[in-house]
Parts: sequence; structure tokens; C-alpha cells
Amino acid sequence: MRAMLRWAHADLRTHRGEALFLIAATSGIVGALLLASALFGYATNPWQRVFTQSHGAHVWIHTGPAADPRALAGLDGVERLSGPSRTASDTLVSRGARAGVELRATGTEPPATGRPVLTAGRWLDDAVPDGAVLESGLARALWAEPGDRLTFPNGRTLTVLGVADTAEPRYRPGERPGTVWALPGAVPDERPGGQVVGLRLTDPDDTDYAVQRAVTTLGAGAVTDVTTWQQARAEAQGDTKLLGQVLGLFGIGALIAAALAVFGAISTRVRGHLRDISVLKAIGFTPGQVVRVFLVQHLAFAVLGATLATAAVRTLGDLLPGRLGDAVGVWQGLEGHTATLLAVPVAAVLFIGAATCLAAWRAGRVEPVPVVPAAAPGRGPARTASGGGLSRAARHALALRLSPTFVLGWHRAFGRGRRAPATIVRLALPLLLITVALSAWTTIERFDSRPERLGHAAALTARPDATLTDREAAALWEADGRITAAHPGLEVAALVPGQTGTIALRGLGTRDEPYPYTIAEGRPAHGPDEAVAGQGLLDLLDARVGDWVRVTVGGHPQVLHLVGRSIEPENGGRVISTSLDTLRENDPTLSPTLYQLRLETGADPRAVRAELADASGGHLDVHEVTTPADRLSALRGVVVGLIAVLALIGLTELSTAIGGSIRDGERDLLALKAMGLSPRQITAVTVTAIGCTALAAALAATALGVPFARWLIDHEGRTTGIGAGIAQTLPAGHLVAMCAAAVVGAIALTALPASRAARRRLADTLSAVG
Repeated sequence: MRAMLRWAHADLRTHRGEALFLIAATSGIVGALLLASALFGYATNPWQRVFTQSHGAHVWIHTGPAADPRALAGLDGVERLSGPSRTASDTLVSRGARAGVELRATGTEPPATGRPVLTAGRWLDDAVPDGAVLESGLARALWAEPGDRLTFPNGRTLTVLGVADTAEPRYRPGERPGTVWALPGAVPDERPGGQVVGLRLTDPDDTDYAVQRAVTTLGAGAVTDVTTWQQARAEAQGDTKLLGQVLGLFGIGALIAAALAVFGAISTRVRGHLRDISVLKAIGFTPGQVVRVFLVQHLAFAVLGATLATAAVRTLGDLLPGRLGDAVGVWQGLEGHTATLLAVPVAAVLFIGAATCLAAWRAGRVEPVPVVPAAAPGRGPARTASGGGLSRAARHALALRLSPTFVLGWHRAFGRGRRAPATIVRLALPLLLITVALSAWTTIERFDSRPERLGHAAALTARPDATLTDREAAALWEADGRITAAHPGLEVAALVPGQTGTIALRGLGTRDEPYPYTIAEGRPAHGPDEAVAGQGLLDLLDARVGDWVRVTVGGHPQVLHLVGRSIEPENGGRVISTSLDTLRENDPTLSPTLYQLRLETGADPRAVRAELADASGGHLDVHEVTTPADRLSALRGVVVGLIAVLALIGLTELSTAIGGSIRDGERDLLALKAMGLSPRQITAVTVTAIGCTALAAALAATALGVPFARWLIDHEGRTTGIGAGIAQTLPAGHLVAMCAAAVVGAIALTALPASRAARRRLADTLSAVG
């Protein structure tokens, strides 16, 4: 045991760089996997916790005022009702911020089912008749806290008594109103509204069937909106789940790359330590002891790296900026956090250990007396000491008077049998993952710089109140020269076939001035009854482009011909989009409730928004259109961290390849010097060998990484409902620069050790050969 420890210590002192690279790479991998676990837990568990604490309803149904939702209590599978509660739609203003709200009448005791979970303040009280409790998302949008007074457009006020979390779908500016719980006297009857009822089911898996029976009982014309617990959970997870998926995917890929790098490092070191291993066996080391030396040494590196990563995430994770820090902070307070904190590093160490075992087993098979392979018979003098005769292509190249350093370097890089492609594969894997990561970055940048190519042609959404006429709104658009187009439209909830849920039916623009939807498949909608749909809706209805679909809006059926698939970043892609004229053909009383404003290039949306709000005298609610780039901004930092981890793994493999090439060239050194090559030319042979290997790996990574990145990004778009067609690969110039950087970096790292090896003394060279 003492001899094993002394040899391991001496080997560690000789190869400190490789050890540090392995430790750093393992730390980065385990850290990425732990952050991925934190994001997954943050995405799912907070909503689940609120749902459990609130005894949440699985289905929320909005109806007209004449419906009788109490009849739903007798349906099979309905455990309990929340409500029904009378509702009214209105707008609240606070500190210059405006938000559409749904006032919900309730009592001084929170409902038993679907009970809001107070996070600040207190519940309603008869002593404060104008008191209200705000949904937490709405409170953040209005900068409201308990004690604040909020104003309605008619001058009436509400006093904020509390802020609460709810398991219902969250507030989204311009799309979904925020919930305000108030006493019945504070909910005006004259405002447009209806009723809302929550259904808690005995079996959540029967949600679609329960919705269908509820809509049948109430009548399709009485139901205005249906939301389910699956939709609410998906919205709560949002893009945080996507961050977790990205981190998990790249973490697993980096783990595989690290395992291969460890395998390559040990294999190369076994070949470089044949004489040392033979000496160990000659003095009494068994094959099992040799295996344990290599296995324990590299497991120690993995354990140290995993421990450092776990400690860093545990102590410093909540200090990370943005959503990552929030996710780690919440995750640390969830059940199962400790188990995950232990399981992830243990699994990573075991995975790296499994890759180490095979290479260490090969070290145990080394004979006590190393056998130098017989040189293959060659033709003529073109032979090397370590590799036998040169290949026919190399001899032909020399006959053509090509540079001997280039030919010998090429032969050393690709004339080593199975070792050459194995080295290329190990070096290409981290480069391939870096290509995918950079493609993800480019796609996010495209969302930010070219939103019109990804479903967001408009920069602002304007919603006039009931007192602002269409002509007055048009005058506002025409008065601002920065507004190039204002597309009138409306968005309503529509029941899908089978009446199992609702989707968004959107009418934007007219046939004369159509809204420029981003079409990924098929064609834009031009004629009567034509529409385009998002991927989420096609998946929901199991439909394809070219099908006819029937939806129900306020009891009126609407039959539409899906002529294209559009990129839909909102509402999980569960959107049917057509022109306002098409919707008016079915219901001539429809009028636009919003305007999508397109701005000229370079215009500042914030400035235009502020000036429109002032010019309208407060009768216009203007919001900036939120793009996926805004929600995925945290992914940029994730991509940078992943590239750093992958670069460490690549450097680890590159250092292994450099060491292996130098060791392979030790036997050739005498022959090369005998041929008359100078130390500079001998150095050039090694540099050429590594440069050729890096170039082959970079070309392979680029050739495979570009199509894989496109497929992967489009697959994520398809599963999230946005749809395929969003992938943006790296420009050709960037790919060339990445390949050039990889080759130049490899050459730069090789130059110094290759130069030292070429200037070794003759006695050292004979010792290495012998």
C-alpha cells in the first residue's frame, strides 16, 4: 500500500495540469447538473405547493351571468365546488401602471376549495367594505402592497388588504386579467362580467372528460372560458423548465464527454507508463493492485471535483444573479433537496468511475517485461521506430517532395490505427456540444433582434377603453410617425371540439392589410374562413395543415380552414389566428378590442408607449410585446457557463492528445535526428500532428453539430408548442472562426512541450526507448 501511494504521489506531481483539468471539468459538470435539478424543482414544486396548500380546483369555468354553475356539484367525479362567484371586468391604476382585472365577489372567510394563500397582509373584513386581496402577479405589476389605494377609471378606489398566491393561471399583461378578491358590495353589477366556478375532481386524470360533461350540463353558449390545472402548471413552469432541460441535456452530454476524456487520459498514461507498470509488476504488484492505483487516483479526482461543486452550489448558489439564484434558493427549501444534492454527485462519480475501470483494466494486463511490437516490413528507408513503415500515401507524398515535417506529422496523427479516430471522437464531442450551445445563443439573439421572424411583428399592444372610439384611436396612430402600421384585432376564448378545454381565437388585421404572421408551414390566410394555427393547437386537436376545424365562441360555431402553421410563442402555441374580417362574417357585431402596433426601425417602444398614454389622456392601455428573448435572458448566462465547462473538458482531452503524441514520438526521435531533421523540424512534426487532429475534430464537430443543433432546437420548439422553424444556426463565418480557434489553440498549447521534447538529451531519449 505504501508503494502504491508513493507511486501515485510521484505521478500526480508529474502531471499536475491533467489532474487540475479533470477536477475542474468534474466540478463544472456536477455544478451544471445540480443547477438543472434546482431549476426543475423550482419550475414544478412551487406551483404544486400552492395547489396543495390552497386545496386547489382542477378546473376553473367562467360562465355568463344567467348560467347555474351549482348544477355541476352533482356530476360524477366532482368532489367539491369553489364558488360560484360573481365576477366583473375592470381596470385598476396604481403609480402610473394599469392592469386589467377580474373582480371576484367572495366572503370574509376564504373558500375551502381554491383558497388563496396569503403571502402578505390579511383577508377581507367587513370593517373595510372597499378592501381587496390581489393576486401576487397582479400586485407586482401594479407595484401594490397592503395599505395602498388603487383607482378605477371612474374614480372609485379599492384598499389593498392582502396579497395572495393562487394555483390558477397567472396574470399576463394584455392577455389574462389579474384576480382581485373583494366583498360582494365592491363588485359592481353594471360592469361586464359573469360567474366563475372551480371544480375539484376525485381523479385529476379525468380532467378532459369532466370539462366535457360540465360544458354539456351548462350549455356551450353559457361557457366563456375554461382553464385546467395542467395549463396553470405549465404556465407556472414556463421557461424555467426549459432552462432546466437545457442544463440537464448539456450536463449529461458534458458528463459523457468527461468520461471519455478520463478514459482517454488513462489509456494514454498507460501507454506512456508501460515501463513503470512493468517495474511495478516485476517488484511484486499484482494486476489488481495496478488497476486500483489508476482507479483510485482518478476516482479521487472525480470525488474532489464533485465535492467542490456541491459545496459551491450549496453555499453560493442562491447568490447567482437572476432566475438561477431564485431557483436555487427555493429549491433548497423543498423536500427531497438533500437527497438530490447527494445523488447527483454520486451518480456523476460512479459514471466517471465506470469509464475509468476499462482503461485501468488494460493497465493491469501489461506484461512484467514490455514487448516492443515488431516493426512492420516497409519498402525502402521511409520507416519510423515506433510505427513501422510509412503508409503508401505518406511515401507517395514524400516522393512528390512535400515537406517532410508535414508528411511525418500527418502520419503520426492518422497512422496510429484505432487510436487516431478515438482521439478525434473524444476531442470532437465537446466541440460539438459547444456548437449546439452557440446555436442556442444565436437563436435567442434572433428572438431579440428579429422578433418579426419569430411571431412578433408588433412591438406594442394598445387596448383602448370603452370611451375611446376607433376613429379617435386611428388619429393617435396617424399622429405618431414612428408607428408604421396599426392592426386592429381581438382575442376570444373558444371551446375546442369535444368541449374539453378552451384555446385562443385571434383575429388580427384585415384582408386588405393582413397581419404579417410568421408562417413555418403552408401559407398565410387570405380567403374567407382561412386561418393559421400554432403547433400547440395542432397537437391538441391532432390536426394538420389543410384540415378544417370547428370551434365554439359564445355559443356560435366557427368553422375554419387551417392553411398554415404559424410560429406562436404565446399560450403554448394553442392559438388559431385569422383576420378580423373572417370573425366578423360570423358575428358582425364584433369590434376590435386591441391594436398591434408596428414601429419603424430604431424607434424606442418605451418612448412611443409613454407618449401614446399621455396623448390618450389615460384612455389607452399600452404594453410592450414580450418576446421569448425577454423570458430566456437567463439562458445566455447558462450558455456561457456551459461553454466554459466544455472548453475545460476539451482542454483536458487536448492535453492528453499532446502528451500521447509526444510519447509516441520518443521512439521516432532518434530516427528523425539520424535523418538530419533539426529540433525545430522535429517540433514541427508534433505540432502538425496535433494540428491535423484538432482540425479533423473541429470539422467533424461542425459537420455533425450544425444539423444536430437545428434538430434539437426545433424539437424543443415543437414540444413547447411554439413549433419547429425557430432554430438559427451559427453563420458560416463564425463556424470557420470556431474551427480556426480550435486549431490555433491546439497548436499554441503544443509548441512548448513539443519543443522541449525535441531538445531532449540523447541519454534521455535512449532511456525512454529502452
